[in-house]
Amino acid sequence: MEFLKCSIAGTAYGQGMTEVERAMAERLGKDAVELQNLSFEDNDINDQVGTEMEIKPHIKGFNFRDKRLMNGHWQQEPHADVIRMFFRILAICQTAIPEEDEETGNVSYEAESPDEAAFVVAARELGFEFFKRTQTSVMLHEPGPTLDQVESEYRILNVLEFNSARKRMSVIVRNEEDRLFLFCKGADSVIFERLSKKQGREFGEATRTHISKYADAGLRTLAIAYRELDEEEYRVWNEEFMEAMNTVSADRDAKMDAVTDKIEKELILVGATAVEDKLQKGVPQCIDKLAQAGIKIWVLTGDKLETAINIGFACSFLRQGMKQILITLDTPEINVVEAQGDKEAISKVSRESVRKQISDGHMQVSSVRGNDDVFALIIDGKSLAYALEKEIKEKFLSVAIGCASVICCRVSPKQKALCVL
Repeated sequence: MEFLKCSIAGTAYGQGMTEVERAMAERLGKDAVELQNLSFEDNDINDQVGTEMEIKPHIKGFNFRDKRLMNGHWQQEPHADVIRMFFRILAICQTAIPEEDEETGNVSYEAESPDEAAFVVAARELGFEFFKRTQTSVMLHEPGPTLDQVESEYRILNVLEFNSARKRMSVIVRNEEDRLFLFCKGADSVIFERLSKKQGREFGEATRTHISKYADAGLRTLAIAYRELDEEEYRVWNEEFMEAMNTVSADRDAKMDAVTDKIEKELILVGATAVEDKLQKGVPQCIDKLAQAGIKIWVLTGDKLETAINIGFACSFLRQGMKQILITLDTPEINVVEAQGDKEAISKVSRESVRKQISDGHMQVSSVRGNDDVFALIIDGKSLAYALEKEIKEKFLSVAIGCASVICCRVSPKQKALCVL
């Protein structure tokens, strides 16, 4: 995992192309530099980003380049206070353990996940170094009021842990000025619905646009937000939280989720991160060799359809000349029915649409058997729910078997299990 780009206060930062973008450039017949330039809002910004950058040794987990933020230049940006909060959250909202090299004094991190390690490394490289953790606090070296590096302590009062259902993590901290903050990072879908309607959505539209572009480039994104807490509100909430945490009944998790929902609200959005989960060396070549040997490969992913397709080309899972059979419920006709809100009608129309698309795909695959045509089947999660129904799944399986590659995108963990079974 490498920290590559970010969106802060509605401004996109970071230069560099992902493996997916390089694959897109090849598909579109564009020069790599030309495609890279399209990701910036204007040429002036592109000039600022790309000039006078120091060439530094590669740092594991950090592949970020942008003159506007590097070497303390972020302090001259229009929303410097928001940038400060963004990197402070990255440095504090985590569970990593810092390890200092006695000889060099350099700090490295042991983290639960590679992306969490990438976040604390990015914060460190931008001037917010997490260097010490105790049982009750985290210590940072960060720019002070006079912009000199100062040592700051943040008392960790509560950690609201990430899980696949919550799709977010929060910490509640008290700073040296005795102010209470909740720092939160998570999937944009859950963060945006918890934003304050009064002041939390100032950068919402621009951030959504950037997140969408990052996802299309194959980057993993998380939204970053915070809120300041009132002492009395926190006291009452913490009593409920401790009671739920000490519960030993079967409904403990449900009680914990209900309590955390009460405090993770009225958030203020500051931005989003974008990290690249790079392919190991040789993966595209290996997949290509497997395909040449006649081995059929399925990919089950939570990525959205466009992202999954782009990643497919990047790793040679999808190749030029392949005929794509696309099964999706993201169509104008289905959207009209969904807007009406009639669940029974939505289910009926969706099921019939999937049935027809699978039948059309079956005809395509059956009509060219013995020819050199190669097919790839791409289906989204909503469509897969109907495709796995008893009366449809046999024909769906027949289509899938006739394809060299199968991508199931936007699928849930349960759907992944059903596909494997």
